[in-house]
Amino acid sequence: MQSYEKDLAAEEYVNRVSHDLREKYTIDPNQFKTRNVKRGLRNVDGTGVLAGVTNIGSVQGYMMLDGDPIPMPGRLYYRGIEINELISNHVQRHMFGFEEVCYLLLLGKLPTQQELNEFRAVLAEARHMPEGYNDAVLFKAPNPNIMNKLASGVMSMYSYDYNPESVTPENVLRQSIQLIARLPVIVSNTYNVKRHIFDHKSLYLHQPKDELSIAENMLRMIRADKKYTDEEAHLLDLCLTLHAEHGGGNNSTFTCRSLTSTGTDTYATISGAINAMKGPLHGGANAKVMQMLDNIKANVANPEDDAQLKDYLRKILDGSANDGSRKIYGLGHAVYTESDPREVLLKRYAAEMAPKVGMEADFVLMDKIERFGLELVMEKNREHRTMCANVDMYSGLVYRMLGIPDEMFTPLFAVARVSGWCAHRLEELISGGKLIRPGYKAVMPKDAHYIPIEDRT
Repeated sequence: MQSYEKDLAAEEYVNRVSHDLREKYTIDPNQFKTRNVKRGLRNVDGTGVLAGVTNIGSVQGYMMLDGDPIPMPGRLYYRGIEINELISNHVQRHMFGFEEVCYLLLLGKLPTQQELNEFRAVLAEARHMPEGYNDAVLFKAPNPNIMNKLASGVMSMYSYDYNPESVTPENVLRQSIQLIARLPVIVSNTYNVKRHIFDHKSLYLHQPKDELSIAENMLRMIRADKKYTDEEAHLLDLCLTLHAEHGGGNNSTFTCRSLTSTGTDTYATISGAINAMKGPLHGGANAKVMQMLDNIKANVANPEDDAQLKDYLRKILDGSANDGSRKIYGLGHAVYTESDPREVLLKRYAAEMAPKVGMEADFVLMDKIERFGLELVMEKNREHRTMCANVDMYSGLVYRMLGIPDEMFTPLFAVARVSGWCAHRLEELISGGKLIRPGYKAVMPKDAHYIPIEDRT
């Protein structure tokens, strides 16, 4: 077991000076209003401040009429193709579609069968990690947090790249293909090492198979017996497809584009996006939903009693239950109003899978949390705008149905989204051309002067 040493001197010092910490960093909220600052790069109505244009993905949750946003069913487009159309064609053809989506996002068009076969073969070849990488990077200094280790693992790939600094589109495309292929392997191996070192379980490492899809390989690599059903693999493939891209305005993609605009290398850029996604307000929200579900099941005497459930949800909203955040995780979205198309699809497949894996009660409870939670949030906040559940409400539940451990939820999100990140990196390199640098208004005291040290109190 890895040991962690506390820096007692630093901790003691921090405790002594902490009384100044919040005072010196707190900005009067009125400063944001009087100076018309777009907090969180959001307009007053909650929409994002327009910071760029993109031809990769589009998120649509409302229509504008006479300057006002009008709610509508949510829609998500990859390169102009609506997500429901992509998914329905994959399901109809009983194909693993995530690789096709990666091609579509990276190269801007749907591939022919020959092009898709060639792309899959290139991905299969790229899955083989560089010699010595696992021993030097993944097995040393193990980390209990898979996202942290994934970020450092991606950074370390720089050392194994013969041309890591070049930002020509061709070189970045090569690196992007390798990242799409290798992230599933890094995540799976990191999980298995974490499981061995920190959970004291047997260590097993399974090599990916060239002929399998990314979804099949991931299930194969994280399971001791390497076994999975065709239905499980196709459901995971659908999850990866739904998470592959979500426009340029989400936090991790914006982080990717912002880092790209500095001219830094691909590994630093994608590592930054991974670190952004780790946050519980972004990619970590699906795990938060499941922690909330477990908390409700543990603290509500009869979750089937609607009155008891509503009472506990009110406690969550007033900060006296769950994690004290006052949030019902999985509700609300910055863009979607009437519905999140990803949530609609995942909920449908979760409903089909739940009885098969003995999780029907969990699905019914989640459905009630969604319905009652929306009602109570809008009531508490006196919200008049239309509000919906988001993709995180059911993605974690689906992963649990697949037997995927909670600590893998956000890493799986990264495995899917790296294709979108890389596409946005290429677009920023080719069409951006400006260092992204928003402005901040300084509100420090205007009469501050240097005081000689002997005169300070």
